[in-house]
Amino acid sequence: MAPARRFTFAGATLVVERRGSGEPIYVLIHGIGMGRTVFGDLVEHLGGTGEVVSVDLPGYGEAPEPERVLTMERTADLVGAYLAANVREPAVVIGHSMGAQVALEIAARHPASVSKLVLVGPTVDPSARTGPRQLGRLLHDLAVESPKVIVLGAREYLRAGPNLARKFRAMLAHRPEDVLPRVSAPTLVLRGENDVVAPREWCAHMAAALPDGRLAEVPGHGHETMIRDAAPAAALIRKFVGDN
Repeated sequence: MAPARRFTFAGATLVVERRGSGEPIYVLIHGIGMGRTVFGDLVEHLGGTGEVVSVDLPGYGEAPEPERVLTMERTADLVGAYLAANVREPAVVIGHSMGAQVALEIAARHPASVSKLVLVGPTVDPSARTGPRQLGRLLHDLAVESPKVIVLGAREYLRAGPNLARKFRAMLAHRPEDVLPRVSAPTLVLRGENDVVAPREWCAHMAAALPDGRLAEVPGHGHETMIRDAAPAAALIRKFVGDN
């Protein structure tokens, strides 16, 4: 496993960790308040089938705070610049929660870097595009999650720093529904069966609005399906990647 490295573009910095080798190449993008370390279980399940690239977005995990909070579009351009400079072929880009918004923009703005796209528990449902509604859903989800998720999430939220409220507003300002028709890559919309942050109606709408989209659910899981027990999600991702 190579040590984590920094990548800077247009004044913002990612921290990137790469593990494994071969094809396919998976790129993991975390949600708001999180960081690459929350994907440890998913990396274990995907690492034996290819290379896994996990990132800390600017101002999360070990990545320094940018001078200004990045929009979803600017964040996508930063990750897209890394992929263009450092990844030898189109990758399977996997975004969780807010990371799904970033991944969606990468696929729309940098299509040559994306072979397939996976949107896990995607935000923001247009019917709940307010701070109180999104926060309420997140708190409801955490209330029924495992201690593992709560401990990992609390640590990463503390590391996200004093600009978390601004980052939350940047997430809410983005309109993923406007981006969906511009994504040409085959896309899997993946949700936990009990996910209240990404309701089934919203995820089904996303899958239908994508030019090449499909929906899958992980039984008995909630919003943090890739963190608490990543094996079922990883199996669905591997099956999707293997489909022609």
